[in-house]
Amino acid sequence: MELSVYNIKGQDTGRKIVLDDAVFGIEPKEHAVYLDVKQYLANQRQGTHKSKERSEISGSTRKLIRQKGGGGARRGDINSPLLVGGGRVFGPTPRSYSFKLNKKLKGLARRSALSSRAAAGEIVVVENFDFEAPKTKNFVELTKALGLDGVKALFVAAEVSANVALSARNLPAASVANARQLNTYAVLNCRKLVLTEDAVAVVNELFKA
Repeated sequence: MELSVYNIKGQDTGRKIVLDDAVFGIEPKEHAVYLDVKQYLANQRQGTHKSKERSEISGSTRKLIRQKGGGGARRGDINSPLLVGGGRVFGPTPRSYSFKLNKKLKGLARRSALSSRAAAGEIVVVENFDFEAPKTKNFVELTKALGLDGVKALFVAAEVSANVALSARNLPAASVANARQLNTYAVLNCRKLVLTEDAVAVVNELFKA
């Protein structure tokens, strides 16, 4: 697949760049994408939830009622889960939600996500760019020039400079990513995927099966 290369003013440079069909032209595997996104979101969970069990409640251990003759159940101490203020039965405890995925499956998921974006015409290629100073105004002008004003877009570069990262930081609809750290969730969590020329070369090489 060939795409036109645009400059930061949104003008066609007349150059073409090739997106490797082994990365951007495969038949997407939805289940692989589902598993990779599920793993990514699971890894974001802190898993620090905790509730106290009856042994962890600070309360009196005296016997509340006599053993027999009261006409009711033989309850334990005041920390019983049956009483208000007592412990919780089988409550949440700190845990990790992460799970392992095969490296080949994760590669297939990334290629599937990129291929679905390419098939939908949602990939834009721009020439390599940088800013002299971190200014949000510069990034806003870039998004407007590319027709992406207000559109949720992910800008991918081979190496994201500090000035570019800081310029995009305050924009809710724009985000930047390093091509070598590109993941399935990031590719799918945007409306437009903007790749620099160097990023295309890195993705073609890195994600090839």
